[in-house]
Amino acid sequence: MAATTSSNLPNRLDSIVGADRVRPPTDTEARAAETIVEPVSVEEICEIVRMCEADRIALAPIGAARSLAGIRRSPVALGISMARLARIVAYEPDDMTIVAESGITVGKLNAAMAGARQRLPVDPCSPGMTTLGSLIGAAHAGPLRLSEGTSRDLLIGVRFVGHGGNLVHGGGRVVKNVAGYDLMKLMGGAFGTLGIVTEATFRVRPIPSDYCLAVVPYARGSDAFAAACILNDALPLSNLDILSPALAIGFHSTSQFLLLAGFSGNPLEVDDQAERIRDLVSVRGEILSGDGALRSYELLRDIDFHSAPLAAQIAVPPAFLARVLEACGNDTEFRAHAGSGVAQIILAGERSAEGPARTIARWREAAHSARGNLRLIAAAPAIRNSLEFFDTPNAGALALMRRLKAAFDPAGIFNPGCFVGGI
Repeated sequence: MAATTSSNLPNRLDSIVGADRVRPPTDTEARAAETIVEPVSVEEICEIVRMCEADRIALAPIGAARSLAGIRRSPVALGISMARLARIVAYEPDDMTIVAESGITVGKLNAAMAGARQRLPVDPCSPGMTTLGSLIGAAHAGPLRLSEGTSRDLLIGVRFVGHGGNLVHGGGRVVKNVAGYDLMKLMGGAFGTLGIVTEATFRVRPIPSDYCLAVVPYARGSDAFAAACILNDALPLSNLDILSPALAIGFHSTSQFLLLAGFSGNPLEVDDQAERIRDLVSVRGEILSGDGALRSYELLRDIDFHSAPLAAQIAVPPAFLARVLEACGNDTEFRAHAGSGVAQIILAGERSAEGPARTIARWREAAHSARGNLRLIAAAPAIRNSLEFFDTPNAGALALMRRLKAAFDPAGIFNPGCFVGGI
């Protein structure tokens, strides 16, 4: 196991990158790492990894550090900031592919493609703060996961620095590339425990000409989920989400559940879908268009679960999601991606009389009852040591994960203790 600290680490890093690129962490970064280094090249990252392997110094790649700041029990010795590795390497609008360094944010990547009316349609919370490395490593996704999938579905090539400071390539720059192991899937959601992603190649997609959002209030959550089921079966929606009352306040909803159904296309298509929604969901609500629809969608996308004192994500078969969220208890608020079976949940205020470990056990039992899973998104530092952040898989799956970790990171330096089974 790697050491968590190294007292002379800043001095040693100076010889690799120079003193001006070694700094103390910001408030958020301090929960993830004790010292921050900002390399400007892949070669510098390779050299840093070799140094850390030799001395068993724990490290972790970071973007804005929100993901790791919410779940690390203690900071690693070294955070490798990817902020200076943020170039677009290649962009082929005709081929609908883009290659970029992992330090660029999703927001900047999409701004660069806006002139060609294309985008990477993965919508994490605050895309202007979410780097591609974090998008891949923490498997971030938002409401558009219903229609566009996640980063794992769009990632077709990856480069990362691994064991021995070696640069590893997987996939390629064309969509039809099946050579070698599917390292893209392996790196996705690994939280930096197998290596440091330095470059990624994605498929991109056209930006729809129009987007509208139906916003319908319901007094009961069960009615909102029933309506969502009807819409999901009948229409090719862009997103389909339900907010519990406390999280719906930003939409001027008073103690009601909100169904938010987004749809897109050309003007004729959105007009037709709007009419069908009115026919299928015969309750009062409104259909937003233009800037109003986009602003409300962004409010939905940017609900911040990272800074909550206790937050988790549940994934179950979509048909069971309503029942599972009800079983989580009245002290639980949620954003449910109703068509995908995924929901982010938080503890509402101070309404729970039980401890956080028992709350998580209750949530986890509800997820497991529907053959699903739960992982924590964030927990206050004072309670982290009492919580299991990931479900424990069966013995065979866990053994395989441990073998992969040992093969990719024999020195145990890459973000140790921050994945399933303490990996």
